[in-house]
Amino acid sequence: MTPQDRIAVTSAPISEVIAGRWSPRSFDVTVEVPEAKLTSALEAARWAASAANTQPWRFIVARRGTPEHAKIVDNLLGFNQLWAVTAAALIVNVAETVTEDGVEQRWAEYDLGQASATLALQAHKDGLHVHQMGGFDPEGMHAAFTLADHQRVVSVTALGILATPDALPDEKLRAREIAPRERKSLNEIVLVNA
Repeated sequence: MTPQDRIAVTSAPISEVIAGRWSPRSFDVTVEVPEAKLTSALEAARWAASAANTQPWRFIVARRGTPEHAKIVDNLLGFNQLWAVTAAALIVNVAETVTEDGVEQRWAEYDLGQASATLALQAHKDGLHVHQMGGFDPEGMHAAFTLADHQRVVSVTALGILATPDALPDEKLRAREIAPRERKSLNEIVLVNA
């Protein structure tokens, strides 16, 4: 299996970067992500769109082998602990839900999602792969990094260099890694197209 085997079959032409982006679980533990590429991914996230330009995203970036990386792995749930430990970097995606002036940022999580998606696309363009996760202990992650009450952990991103599915420690994970990519049709997701 190669990244070319994972290109999305689309019903209309889309960017090659978007069509080629997918969420692997198998990362090469022998390769570190070049710092320039990691910085570019974070810079892309910095330039994502946000409501009223509030930029409510914050990131905890932890490289494999650091205590911070281990803290993140310790707070992952289920299968995520098995495979995400091999990612060269784990990024905790945090939404600032209240401004410094105490005003609620209603769109903070949505904006963080845009920043995380932008990060993923830049990473993919640069030959990296990411996998977004929701399977983690929010309270544990919050406590592990002593976050403020208005900082909400929304997701975790695993980032690294692709390895073969055989590198995964579990047969179920290996099967999911090579399963066909599926998406609902446009007719199923577009409610009105007048």
